[in-house]
Amino acid sequence: MILMNDFKAEPAELRTAMVAAATRVFASGWYVLGSELKAFEKRWATACGTSHCLGVGNGMDAIELALRGLGIGPGDEVITTSMTAFATVLAILRAGAEPVLADIDPASGLLSPASVERCLSTRTRAVVLVHLYGQLRDMPTWVALCRTSGVHLIEDCAQSHLARWDNGVAGSLGVAGAYSFYPTKNLGAIGDGGALVTQSEDLARRVERLRNYGQSERYVHPELGMNSRLDELQAALLTERLHWLDEFTARRRTIAQRYDAGIVNPQVGMLSPAQQEQSHVHHLYVLRCASRAALAAHLAANEIQTLIHYPVPVHRQASCKTLRCDPHGMHNTEAHADSCLSIPCHPQMSDADVGRVVDAVNSFRQ
Repeated sequence: MILMNDFKAEPAELRTAMVAAATRVFASGWYVLGSELKAFEKRWATACGTSHCLGVGNGMDAIELALRGLGIGPGDEVITTSMTAFATVLAILRAGAEPVLADIDPASGLLSPASVERCLSTRTRAVVLVHLYGQLRDMPTWVALCRTSGVHLIEDCAQSHLARWDNGVAGSLGVAGAYSFYPTKNLGAIGDGGALVTQSEDLARRVERLRNYGQSERYVHPELGMNSRLDELQAALLTERLHWLDEFTARRRTIAQRYDAGIVNPQVGMLSPAQQEQSHVHHLYVLRCASRAALAAHLAANEIQTLIHYPVPVHRQASCKTLRCDPHGMHNTEAHADSCLSIPCHPQMSDADVGRVVDAVNSFRQ
């Protein structure tokens, strides 16, 4: 079976390095907010081209902390996409703000600037731009739209580790970037983890307090925070995995290029190609098919695993049906959710694996 992710197939050298890193943490006797975290934060800030990085518990917490750090909460609206992991919207709700859901561009699956403009109101304080599937698109448009509208641009980088637009890296183009290090991400921990990156000294210092109970110094809590800290073990493991990120990303791009060129089945739709060479890191490779269930069954019969990201958009979730949406409707989002299918695109795939996937997709008939 060709899996969506295959951690067991990762290089033995990487596994050995992670075991050594874990041993180093155990020997230190210091497991939270120590030197391993500081070292990883410095490395990740440098990689992202930002002045600051704060390791936190997970990607959802990173979004919530960005909002809270900017003073966004009750009475405020935050526009984002309905075609995202539920955590994006849940973070806005946990910050006390009201999510407003805009429609997507059907060619890419990403937020539509025109739809976001229709959703703006006097209460809008921020746009959370999800770099879905690992792609940055139209970044000058987003920066200009948010500047003109007087709202913050927060980047949800959970799937876009080190994707680049011109000279900027994902997370450095808005006021803050929120990263997830969930195991399946391009840079994944061995458990939960996340980080917030920013150029803002004020935001960084406030998030540093908020992630640690709102504590400014030991036992002094000038505001109410939360417990969201990337632990020493995960920080050490991420440091070792970071050494491999460029190589793994290059392999993802090679696989995606093979898919772009090789999949020619007229019954299967493709998303728009990357706008710039470095702007897509291919966390996921997504097809569209009106007969999605049949395509998935066909691929499973050929021993190829697939997943759907995401079959139920946020505005269709029972807990979110009252949220305000684009007044023109969510037609593109709904059509995408009903037809999208993710196929394997991970760095442990062999050339033969890639060829098998291409052949299987091309042989599908309905």
